[in-house]
Amino acid sequence: MSNLSTLLAPAEARQEIKKSRFVAHAGPVGDEAEAKAFILAHSDATAGHNCWSWRLGQNYRFNDDGEPGGTAGRPILAAIEAQDCDQVVVLVIRWYGGIQLGTGGLARAYGGGANKCLQQAPKRLLVQRSEYRCSCSFSELALVKLRLAEIDGLVLDEQFTANGVDLQIAVGEAFISALQQQLADLSRGRILLQAC
Repeated sequence: MSNLSTLLAPAEARQEIKKSRFVAHAGPVGDEAEAKAFILAHSDATAGHNCWSWRLGQNYRFNDDGEPGGTAGRPILAAIEAQDCDQVVVLVIRWYGGIQLGTGGLARAYGGGANKCLQQAPKRLLVQRSEYRCSCSFSELALVKLRLAEIDGLVLDEQFTANGVDLQIAVGEAFISALQQQLADLSRGRILLQAC
């Protein structure tokens, strides 16, 4: 499996095909609500069609918005997949120019617009992380968080207890053994990573 990326910032691409104008908007999203908000914010009520697709891990949705079935939303999703993107939404807006494009032409226009938009968008690689639990003392918390930040790890949850702090973290697989060693050194062997 190739490495997946998301966008660093929203992007836009424009093209005209047989007098129809197409504008593609793409942006990074963290959940379905953000995808819907992006679509709502960028849709144009004066356009004939506001077709879109988004992908978040194994979840995805697409909409042809009145175009013939399979000619808009699915080609946009195919462009997202072809660019190895995830956590991304793409909206392609069409203003009809009076010339029929046919189903193949529509699929090429929507998919091509999405592809062009994603190709020129600045991207960053998504890190695949696994979740772990560990406990540390109050005095060790800052150092544990520092070690996590150094390897692009995340603190998903922290619960303060009478004895210290229980953490739920997410770490890239490549860093697990090094992090375990650093935490053991830091705590004289007390901090142990346990897979969730």
